[in-house]
Order: sequence, then C-alpha cells, then structure tokens
Amino acid sequence: MVDVVVVGLLMIAIIVVLLILSSGIRIIRPYEQGVYMRLGRFVRILNSGFNYVTPLISEVVKLDLRTQVLDVPRQEVITKDNSPTNVDAIIYTKVIDPKKAFFEVQNYRAATVYLAQTTLRSIIGDMELDEILSNRERINVHLRDVLDEATDKWGVKVEAVEIREVDPAPKVKMAMEEQTSSERLRRAAILKADGEKKAAILTAEGTKRARILQAEGLRQSKILEAEGERMAIILQAQGDAQKLRILAVGASPLDSKALTVLSLDAFKALGMSPSTKYVLPFELTKLVEGVSEYLGTGRTVPEREISKVDEVEKVVGRADDILGPIPKPEELRRDLRSLEEVMEQETKEMEKIADITRKEKTSSPPSTG
Repeated sequence: MVDVVVVGLLMIAIIVVLLILSSGIRIIRPYEQGVYMRLGRFVRILNSGFNYVTPLISEVVKLDLRTQVLDVPRQEVITKDNSPTNVDAIIYTKVIDPKKAFFEVQNYRAATVYLAQTTLRSIIGDMELDEILSNRERINVHLRDVLDEATDKWGVKVEAVEIREVDPAPKVKMAMEEQTSSERLRRAAILKADGEKKAAILTAEGTKRARILQAEGLRQSKILEAEGERMAIILQAQGDAQKLRILAVGASPLDSKALTVLSLDAFKALGMSPSTKYVLPFELTKLVEGVSEYLGTGRTVPEREISKVDEVEKVVGRADDILGPIPKPEELRRDLRSLEEVMEQETKEMEKIADITRKEKTSSPPSTG
C-alpha cells in the first residue's frame, strides 16, 4: 500500500516537474518578436521560432511586426476661414523596435491615434477649406512626417497617412454647391460667347471668300466674254477684209459696159420686188445713157481698157500690206485651242478654291451653347 502511494506521489511530482519545465517553452511566429523579462528585468528580445525561458519567474510579451492599420476617429475641425469640417483618417504603422514599443509607451496604438487626432486638428486649423479639398496629398505627407518623427522614440514607424473623408458642414456644403453652380454657369456663358464669336468670324470669312470667288468668277467671265468678242470682231473684220480684197481684185478689170450690165440686173431685181416704193441710189438718166452707149446708140462710146491687178496695186498698194495677212484655218484652230486650255485651267483653279472653302466650313468647330 505504501509503495502504491509512493509511486503515485512520484508520478505526480514528475508531472508537476514536466509542467513547470514546459511552461518555459515559447514559440514565436515569423511575424512576431518577444520581449523576454525575468523577475521584472529585461533580458533580451526573442526571435521567431523555438525559445526556452526560465519557468515560473519569466514573462514574454509578443509584439506583431506586421504593418497595422489604425483608424483615426471622425472629428470636427474649424478651418482657418472658420468653416466647420468633419475629418477622419487612416494610419499605417509598423513596430521596428519591440523593446521601445513596450517600455517607452503604455499603448503605442492608442498613443499614435491620439497624436494623429491632435496633429490633424492643428494642420487643418491652419488651412482654408479650399486648400484642404485641393491639397489632400500635401496634408497626408505633412501629417506622416510629423507622426513619424514623434513615434520614432516609441520604436514605431508611420509608413503612410491617408485622409479618408473631408465633410464640410451642411450649410458650407450648400454654399459650395451654389458657388460651383455659378462657376459652371460662368464658364458656360464664356464658352457660348466664344463659340458665337468664332461662328461669326467663320461666317464673315466664308462670306468674304464667297464674294471674292464671285468677283473672281465675274472678272473671269468678263475677260472671257471680251476675249470672245475680240476674236469675233477680228474674225468678222478679217472676213470683211477678205471680201473687200476679193471684190477689189475682181472689180479691177470691169469697164463701164460691165457696170451697166450689173446696173440693169440690179434694176431688174428691183422691179421683181413686191414693194410699191423704190429708192434708187443713182440717177435714172445716167443709167439710160449708159445703156444707150452700151448698145451703140450713144453719141460717143469710148472703150475702156481692162485694167490689171498690177496697175491697181501700183495705185493703192499691195493688198497684204493694207489689209494684213489673212490667218489660216490652222492658226484659228490653234488660237481657239489655247483659249480653251486657259478657260479649263481657270475652271480647275476655281473648283480648288471652292473645295478648300467647303472643307474649312466643314472642319470648323460648331458653336457651343
């Protein structure tokens, strides 16, 4: 019986000893470090993995070394221009010295949050509302620098600070909305006026170019009409000159008898006319006298020698010198072709100008209303 009791006590003692010895085992995770204290005194920092400390008289505090997210509560701040604004933020911190984070501050998380609140209130209070809304990045950087410098002695590093929301008071927000609406109306009015100005300029420019094109077309048409009339007059004059030359050359050998026969033919054609009134360009008695002389009943019938072309040219000069050279049909056709080429080239130039004007009107920006 005694042996059984002894064995039982021995087993209990062994178990107690094992429990006491196992209490000194500390497992540190990879993202943690432990502050090892024995009898109230700091011994060392425990790294990740298996660690054994003195049982019963040792204390190990584990600290997380990962980046932690701290929420700065929403608070009301008065800006420099006396605008009440609600602001909150988020802080990203990381423990870089577990010894300082444990011994230098009671609760580094709460201390960092409270410090961020006071610092944020101080920074926002020195800025106007418009600056706060348009310079969040600058506020974030400034707040991070201030907090990082203050928490460095705690062994905590502030990696980033982000202002999450800037919410002005309802009355301030309403005034800002009215200001924004007025600003947009002002910009719309400016854009509308600028569009109307550009439209008026483009319209005037188009009217100007249209008038220029119209005047140019009228000038070209007048030039072409004048050129055509000139060519027509020249051709008609050359035809009349040719006719006169032929008549002059053909009439040069005519004598009084031939002229009398032609006069009688003209008088015969006049008699066949249905008119009742006649206007004779010569004296009738002279015509009768010429007829009687031609028939041999006249008192004197002088014979006129047939004149020659050479004699006429001696008197009046050479026909080519007086009337000028008669253009040949090939020359006339060549002049007409050159005139047609000029007209075709001018037509192409006018079409190019019209295309450029049409493209500029199409590509011009429409007026914004």
